[in-house]
Formats: sequence, structure tokens, C-alpha cells
Amino acid sequence: MSRLGRRLLAEFVGTALLVAVVVGSGIMAQNLAPGQIGLQLLANSTATVFGLAVLILILGPVSGAHFNPVVSLADWWQARQRGTGLSSRELGGYVLAQALGAIGGCLLANAMFAVPAISWSSTERTGAAVWLGEIVATAGLILVIFALTRTGRAAAAPVAVAAYIGAAYWFTSSTSFANPAVTLGRAFSDTFAGIAPISVPGFVLAQLAGGVIGFLLVQGLFGRPGADVPEAVSGEPTASR
Repeated sequence: MSRLGRRLLAEFVGTALLVAVVVGSGIMAQNLAPGQIGLQLLANSTATVFGLAVLILILGPVSGAHFNPVVSLADWWQARQRGTGLSSRELGGYVLAQALGAIGGCLLANAMFAVPAISWSSTERTGAAVWLGEIVATAGLILVIFALTRTGRAAAAPVAVAAYIGAAYWFTSSTSFANPAVTLGRAFSDTFAGIAPISVPGFVLAQLAGGVIGFLLVQGLFGRPGADVPEAVSGEPTASR
């Protein structure tokens, strides 16, 4: 398999497993603690923190462990400034792999819990306050990731990124999706972690806005990147070389 092929496979598998963790733990929490929303969210967020940390640790050396189109877009834009990093062709491949992986991961979680493979979510998540929550969640995520890479601390990404997402589950009104691919995938499950298809466009637009804000914050705090700045999340992929 080519170097790019391995990177795309890592993004597909990583995003699929991330969504399987999010949706699967949501279904399990819903089954074990019916009606207890706070306990369900605690279980869901805890599983997501541990699952995301492990996935970044394992797949980061292959693809950078983006698992998120906003992260890939930010890395592509940074690459335009420093002359290296994701190309436009690689960006398209990453986004497609992430979207397909997210859908596949949701279908897998549904299958594991004997839920219909495609059961469109009926949970509407909408309104200015919720969209603001997604903007904050995504901006913070981009800031965490790129602050680490810009200061040579990418090795801390598995812990720092997972910890931020876990915290943002609780301090944002949207429970921190912060990821267009994951948002798309979660529309395929009418369970605790689902989002109604009608709510997906608003979330994605808020996430893109948050990505821009987060990247501008990184630029303001750390300036323009030099040619030696590694890729997000966890450094320049090496395993595929």
C-alpha cells in the first residue's frame, strides 16, 4: 500500500472507531441508566476520553490522527504558509476517509447493540446557544492541537486533546461534537449520542466557524509557522515511510 493509502486507512479506521466509541458508549449508558441523563453523559464522555487518547497514540505516527475535517483543513491551510504538510489532494482524501469512517463506525455501533443499522436520529440540537457551544468547543480544540505542535509538545497530544474533549462535553451547551465527520456519523443512530439530520448543517457551520477562530488564535499567539513546524496532531507521520 502507498504511503498516502496507509494514511487514509488510518484516518478511516480511527474515525470509525472514534464514532463507535461515542455511539456505542451512549447506547450502553442509555441501557444501563435509563432516564438518568447526567449519568449517561458521564459514561459517554469517560469512554470517549479514553478511546480518543488511545486512537491518537496508536494512529498518530501513521496519519497524524486528525479524525476531523476541521483539523485537516487547518493543517492544510498551515501547509500553505509553511510550504509542507497536507496537499489539496491529501486533504480531499482525508475528509472523504473521515466521513466514510464516521458513518461506518456508527453502523458498527448500531449493529453491536442490535439497533437497526440505519436509524436516523430524532434528537434535534439547534439554537444560537447550542451553535455557540460548538464554536467554542471547536475553536478550543484547534487551539489545543496547534499550540502543542507549534511549541514542540506534540507528544502530549493524546492526553491533552482527549482531556479537552472530555471537559468540553460538560462545559459546552452542545456537549462538544467539534467534528463535522463525527456529527455526520451520529445522525445515523437514534440513540443517546444521536443528532437529527436536520441539525447537522447548523453544527457543521458552527464547527467551521470555530475552526477559523481557533486557527486565528493560534496565529495571534504563536505567529506564522516556520518550515520546521510538524503536522497536527502528533507530529510528522513516520510509520509509513
